[in-house]
Amino acid sequence: MIQLSPTPRIETDRLVLRAPAAGDWPHWRDFMSTDRARFVRDGDFDEGKVWRAFGHVIGHWVMRGWGTFAITAKGDDTPIGMAGPWFPAGWPEREIGWTIWSGAAEGRGFAHEAAVAARDHAFGTLGWDTAVSYVDARNTRSIALAERLGATLDDTAKAPASDRPCLVFRHPAGSSKGAA
Repeated sequence: MIQLSPTPRIETDRLVLRAPAAGDWPHWRDFMSTDRARFVRDGDFDEGKVWRAFGHVIGHWVMRGWGTFAITAKGDDTPIGMAGPWFPAGWPEREIGWTIWSGAAEGRGFAHEAAVAARDHAFGTLGWDTAVSYVDARNTRSIALAERLGATLDDTAKAPASDRPCLVFRHPAGSSKGAA
């Protein structure tokens, strides 16, 4: 695998967070083709749009020097989701985002474990002093996760320009080490 620059690798008790790679494309595509992606996909599944969105994810690392991490279980490099810092052009604020691509990985605490590690990375290594998460108001699982992470609804924060309104959750300032 060719990397344009060194990227961090973060290990938690059960997971590895690494930069996304071209080989992750089929897993992303498969996730985006399901109803599970309805909160992150723009409209009906369109492989061309999904391809460009994945290019956006990988390109974020090149443009910013950091981005969302592919989540894998330790000992298995198959991506089960993505979590991490995100700030594409036009975004009002820096975000901590997450998705679990594999239905079999859902409900096992992987998103929480990965989001805590990614938020620690953003506040620690990247030096962020604030972060939000943009969550579709119908996505009850992501709302619960944002609250479990200690983030609170911020009605004064601006959401990304979209025809899809979302809730903005503000993460507590500083490191999230020890978050339950």
